[in-house]
Amino acid sequence: MSKIGKKPIEIPKDVEVQIKPADGGTILAFKGKEGSMTLPLLPFISVDLKDGKLQFTAGKDHKQARSNWGTMASLARNAVEGVSKGFSKMLDIEGIGFRATIEGATLVLNVGFTHPVKFQPPAGVKVSVEKNAIKISGIDKNLVGEIASQIRRIKPPEPYQGKGIRYRGEVVRRKAGKKVAGTGAGAAAK
Repeated sequence: MSKIGKKPIEIPKDVEVQIKPADGGTILAFKGKEGSMTLPLLPFISVDLKDGKLQFTAGKDHKQARSNWGTMASLARNAVEGVSKGFSKMLDIEGIGFRATIEGATLVLNVGFTHPVKFQPPAGVKVSVEKNAIKISGIDKNLVGEIASQIRRIKPPEPYQGKGIRYRGEVVRRKAGKKVAGTGAGAAAK
């Protein structure tokens, strides 16, 4: 029994959901003020739309059906929230001389390399820069998280000085440098 799958999903007034037959299965179409997206129905799962609530049920009782049940409910919940409110991730840039700018739709990062790094976000994701922060927003939670991860991967925070690109609120464990590590044990041994 899936705890996530058996909870009905409340559909807000500004979101429209349609169940459409497609080649080889069924798709769910979500439309809201932020945009629209489609979601293919996973195998062994059936969907029911009644009284502004979306309910999923597993067709068979085996492991893959139970797994798909919870996954489908989570994906649909994220789609409803995405088309009504949208998702966003914030990345902070730390380091002397490190900065980000937007040129057209391209993100240009100066993060300590000999050349600026250019990053072109895909369609459906908006990237903006505010002071020393990069904001990634869109309706697809998975895509927003993936793009944030790709941008962070360009220059991840290093453990000695903490320079690099990090998620907002991320804690970077700092290491002691050579000078601090060498003064304690090395001085006592001599």
